[in-house]
Amino acid sequence: MQLQETVIEEIRKSLDIVDVIGNYVQLKKQGKNYIGLCPFHSERSPSFSVSPDKQLYHCFGCGAGGNLFTFMMEIEGMSFAEAAQALADRAKIDLGTSFSKDSAQRNPNDQKRKQLIDGLELLTKFYHYLLTTAKYGSPGMHYLENRGFNAEMIKQFRMGYAINSWDAVTHLLQKRGVNLEQLERVGLIAKRGFDNKYFDRFRNRIIFPIFNMRGQTVAFGGRTLGDDKPKYLNTPESEIFHKGNILYGYHLARQSIRKKSQAVLLEGYVDVIRAHQAGVTCSVASMGTSLTEAQAAALTRMADTIIICYDSDTAGIEASFRAAEMLQGNGKIIKIANMPEGLDPDDYIRKFGGERFKSDVIGASQTLMTFKMAYLRRKRNLSDEGDRLLYIEDVLRELTKLDRAVERDHYLRLLSEEFSISLESLKKQQYQMYTRVQRREKQKTRTAPLAKTNRIPPAYEMAERRLLARMIRSREISDHVQDTLGGSFTIDVHQALAAYLYAYYAQGNPPDEGLFIQKLEDPGLQRKVSELSMMPLSEEVDEQEIEDCMRQVIRHSKSSMIADKEDERKKAEQSGDYQRSARLLSEIINIKKQLGHYQVEPD
Repeated sequence: MQLQETVIEEIRKSLDIVDVIGNYVQLKKQGKNYIGLCPFHSERSPSFSVSPDKQLYHCFGCGAGGNLFTFMMEIEGMSFAEAAQALADRAKIDLGTSFSKDSAQRNPNDQKRKQLIDGLELLTKFYHYLLTTAKYGSPGMHYLENRGFNAEMIKQFRMGYAINSWDAVTHLLQKRGVNLEQLERVGLIAKRGFDNKYFDRFRNRIIFPIFNMRGQTVAFGGRTLGDDKPKYLNTPESEIFHKGNILYGYHLARQSIRKKSQAVLLEGYVDVIRAHQAGVTCSVASMGTSLTEAQAAALTRMADTIIICYDSDTAGIEASFRAAEMLQGNGKIIKIANMPEGLDPDDYIRKFGGERFKSDVIGASQTLMTFKMAYLRRKRNLSDEGDRLLYIEDVLRELTKLDRAVERDHYLRLLSEEFSISLESLKKQQYQMYTRVQRREKQKTRTAPLAKTNRIPPAYEMAERRLLARMIRSREISDHVQDTLGGSFTIDVHQALAAYLYAYYAQGNPPDEGLFIQKLEDPGLQRKVSELSMMPLSEEVDEQEIEDCMRQVIRHSKSSMIADKEDERKKAEQSGDYQRSARLLSEIINIKKQLGHYQVEPD
């Protein structure tokens, strides 16, 4: 094994896949394995399984699967080199310079991405140095101290200060040999039109580094200390910064979210920093934009309870409603924190303190249904009889979406008491609405085009899968199958896997699903191996089972061969080539004789 492969194998054996994936997915033990919501597709019930024994993961819904390296590559959009480096850092293993050079030669785009990340890291340190050095940072530090930010938060969120200079950053980058064109593309520096010289975009501003889920700086936000416009200046989206994929503060909040199984969703980075300073360390922000599917999935994977704490203006309420709709389902508890009008979390904490924010805002958050009722109430004039009836219908319609009968009953009683309507009539109307919805859903199902169904595989396909699953676990079985079947698997992906397995064992490798996956470069084959590795098989190997499976595969292979030759024979006969037709008939008879040796039930 080459040095590089030795180090990769050391990383794989040093880390527990449950711990690594547990940073992204809320996992619960079920038998030998752990299950959770799949991070690679939207689902309401868990179909994502992680095996600590095999150090593999597989989703029975979308088919995603693999080992530690493939998981990091898929979840973070990394190259193999980046995934290896991230996992090596976690395992405290030095990859060495030879690995980095080799990876850069294989994929120049990885090297460009790394240079960009390194450039932003350099600037994060530089801006922070300027802020915390009295000679340069006193204007910025004075502003932050007046706003009540303490030294711990300034350090933890790596806040910085861009001095009022046109070339401080440009000069540093040139001195360090950083590619200026790359930094221009991500909006940190710009080029003057009249002399094509670079200059700093951020001047006299507090700098807020924006981090990806791993805590790497991928963008910056700058708040002016003067009257410059705009008040907040952000670097644009780039190859390393996609706003909709990032939750600000997630890398710092992750442990707290896991511990409490609760997340607080805010709107902006200042709110997050202030909330963490107040002790609400499970806070993250959706970067001032509408919550995206990717952000919602990251939250629901990690937390059972999610509290939305947006501004209390009309836009904030609408955004809260949309976010709640995206987050609900799969038993998640969604709550809405009721902010006083005209205040955001930053304002509130500065005015009333962190303890009141925790008790009177976060602690007093409403259930989603209570929030919906208040939201629907705002749209109706309840002094008007017609609007009042429409409001009641709106609420009943929302109640049909609740899974728990106790919860539905609670809100029906509230409606009954408030509007002096009998509980029985409300229950009856709510049930009628529910049945109408169910009928519509059934009608959609009947009229919708036939989707991919959970088909029952034919016997020969199941036989091939069981053989491969056993072969992955045993070199002896693989050798026996190779001697008997060779490459006679019918399904293309099974043929390819068998060939790779034969070569894998021929190189002296042990039966190890994770290592085998590591040797495969094709993601489709990696997913298939993870699927086969998760197949439930008895510990004891039944030799008769292996023989039966091989007979099934041979029988199907020969039956297919007979069918193909029959077609050829008919065409030869139709064209008048009776000599070829006779030769094919002889071959068919011989194959049928061979087929007689493999007596199993036909598929």
